[in-house]
Amino acid sequence: MKADNRVSIVVPNYNGMAFVERCLKALTEDAPAAEILLVDNGSTDGSREFVTEHFPQVRVIALEENYGFCRAANEGMKAAGTPYVILLNNDTEVLPGFTEALVSALQLEPGAFSAGAKMIQLYHQEKIDDAGNFYCALGWAFARGKDKSVEYYEKPDEIFAACGGAVIYRKALLERIGYLDEAHFAYLEDIDLGWRARIAGWKNIYVPGAKVLHVGSGTSGSRYNEFKVSLSSRNSVYLAYKNMPSLQILLNLPFLLAGFGIKYLFFVKKGFGKTYRKGLKEGFSMCRREKKVKFCWKNLPCYGKIQIELWINIGKRFR
Repeated sequence: MKADNRVSIVVPNYNGMAFVERCLKALTEDAPAAEILLVDNGSTDGSREFVTEHFPQVRVIALEENYGFCRAANEGMKAAGTPYVILLNNDTEVLPGFTEALVSALQLEPGAFSAGAKMIQLYHQEKIDDAGNFYCALGWAFARGKDKSVEYYEKPDEIFAACGGAVIYRKALLERIGYLDEAHFAYLEDIDLGWRARIAGWKNIYVPGAKVLHVGSGTSGSRYNEFKVSLSSRNSVYLAYKNMPSLQILLNLPFLLAGFGIKYLFFVKKGFGKTYRKGLKEGFSMCRREKKVKFCWKNLPCYGKIQIELWINIGKRFR
């Protein structure tokens, strides 16, 4: 079979024995000619060995320990030898036509940096898991359409960022804009990458024709847990600091303070108040260590457009 020289598919894996067979079986059937790379983050459950034995067509990149989702994804995307790179969670099952729909979307839209798939809940296939990621002035990132009927969001659209669980990127732009920020380790790194692309004048699109079933929190174990709450709260502070120039932070400060306050009360109710506070504190420390996106005057119109969206997206969050 002639190789597909357009696209590589990267699947980060950490102790994903419960999911990886289903993921790779569907993927190799949907894109039998594509380069598929599984980047293993030092798994101890035998999943890496299983893939090597049962999926010889998959290239395995073995890391010696768990460096986090971002590092694993970057290792795979940098190793990819094609113009387009699909990043896919190991707890997914692509539906027929997934790969072709994503590749075609970027080929038809030269101004797009990324294209995100329509993610459907594996165990509740009547419900959406993610129909594009958005971010608002409250400092909240959210998955559009979460828990709504799968019948919704069937039209292509422009989105704030594409979910890193099922997305295609232009590799040439990854080289220019930068890959996933490994300081995140996991969570909100996809919003950060999409935001950086937006600042540089590119757009991110949603492709409902690319459908994928998703377990959700397959590695962390649940929708809310200490690991996830800690990293998400830490990264939420860093995300705003990194991508907003100082004046934009001041402009949004009342919204950000309100947003973090509301989230804190939410997590207190869930029993994770202390974890959330600790995460915020670590986020401020992170801001002192890490670098901001360099401000360029030529990108001022992009900042203006993004700011308007941050206000508009507050309303979208509560729809």
